[in-house]
Amino acid sequence: MKKIFILALLTLCMVANAQIKRPKLVVGVVVDQMRWDYLYYYYNEYGNDGLKRLLDEGYSCQNTMIPYIPTVTAIGHSSIYTGSVPAMTGILGNNFFIKGKEVYCCQDDDVKSVGSDSKEGQMSPHRLLASTIGDELKLATNFKSKVIGVALKDRASILPAGHSADAAYWWDTSAGHFVSSTFYMKELPKWVTDFNKQNSTKPGFDIKTSDQGVTMTFKMAEAAIENEKLGQGSTTDMLAVSVSSTDAIGHAYSTRGKENHDVYLQLDKDIAQFFNYLDATVGKGNFLLFLSADHGGSHNPNFMRSHRLPAGGFEGWNVAKSVNETLQKQFKTTARLILGENSLRIFLDHESIEKAGLKLDEVKAAAKKEFEKDDNVAFVVDYDNVAAQSISQPIRERIINGYSRERGGDLLLITNPGWIDASNDANYKGTTHGLWNPDDSHIPLIFMGWNIKHGETSKPTSMTDIAPTICSMLHIQMPNACVGNSIFE
Repeated sequence: MKKIFILALLTLCMVANAQIKRPKLVVGVVVDQMRWDYLYYYYNEYGNDGLKRLLDEGYSCQNTMIPYIPTVTAIGHSSIYTGSVPAMTGILGNNFFIKGKEVYCCQDDDVKSVGSDSKEGQMSPHRLLASTIGDELKLATNFKSKVIGVALKDRASILPAGHSADAAYWWDTSAGHFVSSTFYMKELPKWVTDFNKQNSTKPGFDIKTSDQGVTMTFKMAEAAIENEKLGQGSTTDMLAVSVSSTDAIGHAYSTRGKENHDVYLQLDKDIAQFFNYLDATVGKGNFLLFLSADHGGSHNPNFMRSHRLPAGGFEGWNVAKSVNETLQKQFKTTARLILGENSLRIFLDHESIEKAGLKLDEVKAAAKKEFEKDDNVAFVVDYDNVAAQSISQPIRERIINGYSRERGGDLLLITNPGWIDASNDANYKGTTHGLWNPDDSHIPLIFMGWNIKHGETSKPTSMTDIAPTICSMLHIQMPNACVGNSIFE
């Protein structure tokens, strides 16, 4: 009997020791429109506990690029957490066309807002075709893990959290507080309602355009950890956090100046507070965190020209309008031939072209020829014939990765370096993103915490490598559309 007892005890010990070791909490932090070089441009002004701590303790991938075009918010957030590209995720932009109808990436008329009465809450991940890190973590733990997304932008909360997330929370500007949708819940948890009472703003005030938005995002993230007990149970949980104010301020004021400076100094302070909070609640070394960006941002063309650098505002929407008028004259029709322009992608109006008795291939060829007349256009890409065109291989691959037959448009304009899809007005002081160029596609990527050794690499890595790296460390399956590779051996 004694031998049986000892044998049983040894068996229990072996089973206990055989359990897969995972961190208590996985935290993803995506800083919207954060250029890679912001890690160093403001370095001397950062404190020791925020972004410097990331660089001092973490493992930094210094040569991480986005492998598709266009480089925009919805695609970046979905690609980071799926390890995939737009061609597979179905997220072709913030807005895109499906069968001639313009759609917003997260808009879902089949759900209702929870926490307000506005349409800002009618959102879900239903247009995302792939699974995420959080979805795979749920599957690996028999759905015992908790997964939550937090951001001011709906798309920056919903797409990272995935389909099976417990919750995603985003800011409803018309209500002045955080909301969710019936995709996740019937009503807001009491803790969210209480948080909103203490942290609301005047309805209509766009908090994303102020430094206050950075602080509010991390306050909500900490509240989610505290009230949902993330990282404090028997299974690994996940929190996806996105900082949206950096993007809104970058669009308005560009990559230089007081506004951009102030928002990154505020980010540094708030992320230092967040790290300290994680240390105190989850425990230093018990959480696995990564920081990256959904895209970068181009320098303002007027700023560039003031320093004798070639640049300009391309104004793709006006160029597309002009070409549409030229095509109408050429084909002797009043029908709309170009449906729209989005991130320098040209969507032809297939239905109108057919009703006008015209051939799509002929209209496309004529449109391509007209766009090529612009001196600031390097290539006009026919999505149906990319492989046969004389385009450098790295750019060609990104074009293919960013295309979907149903959602991806007909033509893509590749402008000369420095020419961005923005206003060419001499007084324009903002900026945008969306291009293949390093300004927009070179992003920071740093891992810190559980089982991460300090170091850095300049070897080429990709945005799509983030998800398989996290999944490999957790010993769970990578997302079902993943095309990246784990960075760590």
